[in-house]
Parts: sequence; structure tokens; C-alpha cells
Amino acid sequence: MATIPSPGLGTSGNDDPDQCAETVRTAIEMGYRHVDTAQMYDNEAAVGEGIARADVDREDVFLATKVHPSNLAPEDVRETTEESLDRLGVSQVDLLYVHWPMRAYDAEATLPVFDELREEGATRNVAVSNFTPELLDEAREILDAPITANQVEIHPLLPQHDLLDYCREHDITVVAYAPLMQGEAGDVDVLQEIADEHDAAPEAISLAWLLQRDGVVPIPKATGEDHLRANFEAPTLSEEEVSRIDAIDERERLVDPDDAAWN
Repeated sequence: MATIPSPGLGTSGNDDPDQCAETVRTAIEMGYRHVDTAQMYDNEAAVGEGIARADVDREDVFLATKVHPSNLAPEDVRETTEESLDRLGVSQVDLLYVHWPMRAYDAEATLPVFDELREEGATRNVAVSNFTPELLDEAREILDAPITANQVEIHPLLPQHDLLDYCREHDITVVAYAPLMQGEAGDVDVLQEIADEHDAAPEAISLAWLLQRDGVVPIPKATGEDHLRANFEAPTLSEEEVSRIDAIDERERLVDPDDAAWN
């Protein structure tokens, strides 16, 4: 099973080409070794440019992209993956995701093409995003390749305990999006209290909590060098602080597919 570098760099919403390319270059030269993009983000070309600009060998960067939910019919998976590789300027990605099991997704028709693309060398690994344990069971039955990762929303208000247990049992890495809670971390008293103790931002505490969870790889978004560095150098929490965060009983999902750009 592939080892996915942690933390990764999330690029959702970073669709200004120059800014995105410079962010990716800066992050890689700072030490990030995992960059996450998607057809949906409309920034694959800029991400590829940033990787090319960085003074780091391409083979040292773990690159992931995702097939748009509207492109999950078999013929579209193949065609649009080739287009993604062209935009990224690479012959292969390290991880190719099913991006949301919706729209054109049909497990029995869609997933075998991911196997084929892996066998042909377009991707080293196959992954899924926003899959429940039930959907993972179905996918594991169909795929020949192991599922390397399941990318889901996960943070202190959505800890995904059951899903994480399932993924650990089946050697599936959980890649965590929205790890900084989209600016809402400061509204959680426990996170703010621990942040004050560390002289850090509450978002950094949310990220630190994820970094210390077994089998979880967070992909925080950032653009400026200061934010990139803050995410890359998140503080280490004590067992007592982790327990305080674990005890939070408030629950909130921050990403709603019904409100997303593909609808």
C-alpha cells in the first residue's frame, strides 16, 4: 500500500493560475510532498506548473487528482483522465480518485476503468472520495486494485469515528479535507482554549489533532507562505489536549454536495 505524505496541500478554490502555481512551488520547496487537485477545481494546469517550477524532483512529489462526478461514465473516465494528465504535464499521477459517488457514477461500470488505468500506468493507485463503509464494501468487491485512500470531510466537529475504524481495518488511508474547519474553528471553545495555551490559531489545533490520528492525512488549503508554514509546522498536542478535543460532542458538516459547484 502506498504511503501518502502528510500533511498534503489542498488546492480547492485556488483557481487563480499564477497564485496557484506559486503556492504549489512554495509549498513543495518548503517541504510538502503531497499535492491534491481535481478536475472540478479547474486548476490542474496551474498545479502542474507549480510542480514543474519547484526545485524538487517530480518523483518526490505525491500527486493526486479526482475525476469529476459528471465524468464517471466509463468512456469519460478514460478521456478526462488523459486530459488531466495533459493539463498536469505528467504521464502518471500517484493517486486517482472517484470524486463523489454521484451523477454519472455507477460502481460496476465506473470502477473497472480505474483498474485499467492503473494497469496501464496512468495512475499508481486508485482512491475514492466521500464514500461510506457501504459504498466502500461495494467498491472493494468490484475493484482488483486495493483502495489506497478515501477522501472525506473530517475535523473535530465531524470526527468520522465509524468510517475511520472501517478504513483502518481495511488499510485505507483517510485523507481529510476541510481540516481547518473553513474558518469556524474559533467558534469551538475547546479549540480556542487549547490554541491560547499554544499561542496558535484554533485552525492549527484542529489540524494538529488530525495529524495525530492514526491513518489520517489532512490536506489543508493555504496560499500565503506564512499560512503554508503554519500548517506544515502545526503544534504537537498532549494526550490530555487530544482527549479534550475527542470529547467534543457538537457535530456539524461543513461541505454540502447540494451546494457545491458541480450542481
